[in-house]
Amino acid sequence: MGSYNCSCLDGFTATNSSLSISINNTCRDIKECLFSSSVCGPNSNCTNEMGSYNCSCLDGFTATNSSLPISINNTCRAVPSSTPPPITIPSTPPTTRRNTTTVPTVPSSSPPPITPTSTPPTTTDINECLFSPFVCGPNSNCTNEMGSYNCSCLDGFTATNSSLSISINNTCRAVPSSTPPPITIPSTPPTTRRNTTTVPTVPSSSPSPPPITPTSTLPTTTVIGMLMKIVRTYDTSLADPSNNNYKDLSGRIASTIDTSYSNKLTGYIIGSTSILRFRPGSVLADYTIRATSNSLDFGAANTQISDSLRAQGIVLAEYAFAQSDQTNFISDQLYPLQKVDLNCKQPDFAKGQIKWTVDNEDPALDNTKYLLSNSNRTLTVKSASESDSGRYSCIIQRNTIPYIQWQNIVIKQRPSIIVGEKYRVFPCDGSSFQLKCSVDVGYNIEWVVGGKVLISGSDSITLNYATQKGNCTEEAFTCRLKDLPQLQDYSYSYGSVTVRTSTENYDCRNEELGVGKTNDVMTGVCGTGLKGTITYKCESNVWKPVEDNCVLEDIDNLQKQLESLTVEGIPGFMANLSIATSENNINITQSVATVKAIVGILFKIADLSQTTTINNPVMGNFLKTVDIIVSGNVSDTWNKLNKGNNTENTSNTLLSAIENISDRLTDEFAIKETSIQLNRTTIKNSFNITSVLPNSATEIVIPQVPQATIITIIIFTTLDNVLPSQGTNDSRKSDVRINGDVVVVKVNETLNNISFTFDITNQSLGNPQCVFWNFSLNTWDSTGCEVKRNNTGKITCECNHTTSFSILMSPFSIDSNSNYRMALAYITYIGVAISMASLIICLIIEIIVWKSVRRNDTSYMRHVSIVNIAVSLLIANICFIIGAAIAEQEQPTSVGRCSPAVFFMHFFYLALFFWMLMSALLLFYRTVMVLSQMSRAKMMVIAFTVGYGAPLLIAVITVASTAGPQNYISKRNACWLNWNESKALLAFVIPALTIVAINLVVLTVVLYKMLRRGVAAATQPDEKHALVVIARCVAFLTPIFGLTWGFGIGTMVSQELGIHVVFALLNSLQGFFILVFGTLLDSKVRESLQGKQFLQKLTSSHTNSTSAGTSSTPGLTVFQRMRQRNVYNVSEANNTAVTDRSNSSYSVTNS
Repeated sequence: MGSYNCSCLDGFTATNSSLSISINNTCRDIKECLFSSSVCGPNSNCTNEMGSYNCSCLDGFTATNSSLPISINNTCRAVPSSTPPPITIPSTPPTTRRNTTTVPTVPSSSPPPITPTSTPPTTTDINECLFSPFVCGPNSNCTNEMGSYNCSCLDGFTATNSSLSISINNTCRAVPSSTPPPITIPSTPPTTRRNTTTVPTVPSSSPSPPPITPTSTLPTTTVIGMLMKIVRTYDTSLADPSNNNYKDLSGRIASTIDTSYSNKLTGYIIGSTSILRFRPGSVLADYTIRATSNSLDFGAANTQISDSLRAQGIVLAEYAFAQSDQTNFISDQLYPLQKVDLNCKQPDFAKGQIKWTVDNEDPALDNTKYLLSNSNRTLTVKSASESDSGRYSCIIQRNTIPYIQWQNIVIKQRPSIIVGEKYRVFPCDGSSFQLKCSVDVGYNIEWVVGGKVLISGSDSITLNYATQKGNCTEEAFTCRLKDLPQLQDYSYSYGSVTVRTSTENYDCRNEELGVGKTNDVMTGVCGTGLKGTITYKCESNVWKPVEDNCVLEDIDNLQKQLESLTVEGIPGFMANLSIATSENNINITQSVATVKAIVGILFKIADLSQTTTINNPVMGNFLKTVDIIVSGNVSDTWNKLNKGNNTENTSNTLLSAIENISDRLTDEFAIKETSIQLNRTTIKNSFNITSVLPNSATEIVIPQVPQATIITIIIFTTLDNVLPSQGTNDSRKSDVRINGDVVVVKVNETLNNISFTFDITNQSLGNPQCVFWNFSLNTWDSTGCEVKRNNTGKITCECNHTTSFSILMSPFSIDSNSNYRMALAYITYIGVAISMASLIICLIIEIIVWKSVRRNDTSYMRHVSIVNIAVSLLIANICFIIGAAIAEQEQPTSVGRCSPAVFFMHFFYLALFFWMLMSALLLFYRTVMVLSQMSRAKMMVIAFTVGYGAPLLIAVITVASTAGPQNYISKRNACWLNWNESKALLAFVIPALTIVAINLVVLTVVLYKMLRRGVAAATQPDEKHALVVIARCVAFLTPIFGLTWGFGIGTMVSQELGIHVVFALLNSLQGFFILVFGTLLDSKVRESLQGKQFLQKLTSSHTNSTSAGTSSTPGLTVFQRMRQRNVYNVSEANNTAVTDRSNSSYSVTNS
């Protein structure tokens, strides 16, 4: 009275047996078929069903008592022998027959009555036939059944081992060709006849004709397996024979092959082509044909196939064809750490050189993992691991086409035996304690102590063990795999717990965890239906859980399957993941570990999908799963995930998975879930869309697109529960909240402007900010987005691109204020334009005065340095403009388009500094080492070697060391060297700042020498003038370089706007200062210009104020005037602020 009681129905048990049954701890199905002693007895099949199970006898067996259900008490026995009826030769019987008793078939003129079987209860079935690798193996049919599946061989194939069930380890092989035996035709033909040779039926007036024995022998034929490689990205729809894409492609290929082989291939049986499947690797088409011989000349026929398919838009690879047969290199189940020997047999029709491949890779390149015999006949995997699962192919080269023998080899997942805390203490008072052991589904385990088996079972077992009062001991208990003695030497095959009984005092006590004192920490095993561990802490005399790492068993099983998943298995896997999350949504949303596991699965699926295209069904199942783990009632779980150090970027990983898989979508479609809306469509001119989700009115407007393109938009109404709201690129805003929907936009074309209109979730918050998720910084970033309010209470965000010159040294974003960003962009582009114009003028002047300034070695080398400095900076600035344009057009930046610009920018900016170094070293040499004389040729060799050789070496090493993982350039920022992943930016910063430091040291030494004793007397007057010019040039340039690159250091450690503006201002005008201080302040250059008649008028006004003989005072006056005008710059920039606005995730925040 006043309460209620919950109990599970028969065949069900509580998900967590240690808790009361409730809506949060629901009843789950008991998998009776996994019990240690088969509930159905020997010679039987057990099929689990929702709340029950089903027993059936294997072929050739029948129930001992046919009137009773099959069980361990009414087992299956062999069918008594009798005179066999006339037999039609099948390839192989199905692997399983459910709810049937097999008896001899007696021919009859009328079929026996059919007794209908009862309809099983409606359940949600997992379709094993969609698994990858294919559960039945090649050359077979897989028929899904409720809670099970059925395997049978195709026509012309039979099981490798007829005494075993058909599976991936006992596959179907071609029936050996032979003269068919006489065929007996029963009076009533069966409905279907598989793997039989059909002969014409002779009409007869007799109602029961006798068996007919043909008088002639049919021609001997053989089934030949073939392989064709198509140059096309693999589409997941090609894994489904019922899909229209599959039907269209297979139909066209089969028709073309049949036509070509009929005309060009002698011995081919017309109409015998059969497409078996499509596999990834571009697209590999497996097919079979029938022919009168294995030795056929395919050359002309395959050429005709290639030409015909190309005319249909299907392009084949250069070496597209091979004869391909599945074989059994090994039939035993393989486990991790085992040595695997695979032997290749050469048939008479295939003699030639042998080569092995493992998933199309050459194992000979990895001698740490593989070993090949001298003849290449045997491939040895030294120590197998789960990652070694795959297709192993033995390729025999022939004059026509290669002959390939292959097998899909599966290394079973390493069992995870969980026993909890390895060392425990229990009271020595005669009480009992429990030891739990959990293992992956499909394994049996047993507890052993002192060599004696105490208890065994599957999945999870609990040992109850009584202590002896007063007899305190220490014993080792081992939980090990059962019935797998070949694995006993591997550490993964067992887990041990040392138990000590003691009379010592304790604060906490538990029959599973043992005893402990306050603040002690222990690890326990998760309950039934869960996999993993729970960490407990002794507090207030109770073991309290502090960390729950229990993953739902169904999700854990899928996580294990993912390790060997291939591209063609993605559709089936995602369907099963969607089913599992839907059926367990309540338990999933309350489990931090399970949500984290699902996010990991989704991320790996998105990563695996990068080699294929994703269609509507797969993306639908993906978003169904996401919809569950980001639903409104999961916010507490995400708060725990995003707290402190427990996040491990789980939220970032989820959003990254969504964006990555969105890149691989194909076709146009729309998906709507409870809190997610996806629209993928073609847009022309302009585009707008409004959310149709509940409580959402988000609108996306694209005012203009350059050309028709496909756009993908995903709107999330509950992603604010997932992504951490704290943190933007402005460190002053430490307290912000996501206050609207989150939108993902994917488009191939460059969009200069996107407008988002968001509803405000919480009207009480102020200071709205438009942000996108910056994956480089793992936080919200507002760069390039501007807030615009409207009168309806909504917030409109407009996002575009900006590029600033401060990218070259700084890895940070700058202030989000759009006016500041635009000002920085204007400074950059105007300064670079002035710089480039100045450099061109500088080079023209050098050409004009070249003959008059090369009278001595010092002057000659100085002007060589100036020319190379100007050329290097000019080309570097051009590359900068190109890189900025690329960054404006596409984000993330394209590796293919951006890398060349980055390489040359890096090279020529370094060349600028190394030529500045050579100018400083020349001054040092001519001032300090006055008695040394070096020829002009030798100085030129040294200068060009250092000036261009050193930068080239640094640039090449940078590319080589970062190209593998594609971390050479910034992925989501400007077109420049990477910082976040590889720190490649240091390959520019370190040499540049080092040279600045050397220049300062050289200048200090030279000035000291000159002030102490002047220039040596041996120096000629012209030489003295050149030294003065160099000293003035280096004195002017080096402090300025040191100052500007000092600000460059500031941009590397600070995000303050002022530092970035000063840096951009001082560096974008660098070419202008080279013109002024390197060329125009040289009186000899001015005199030479004055002597050129055609330039006299152009230079008269300038030379009146700057050419006063050899005096340097007017030059200094010019310098003073230039300095007072406060205009100078060198050259680097920061554009981590430039992030893709066309391919990113957007939202609005408030502080």
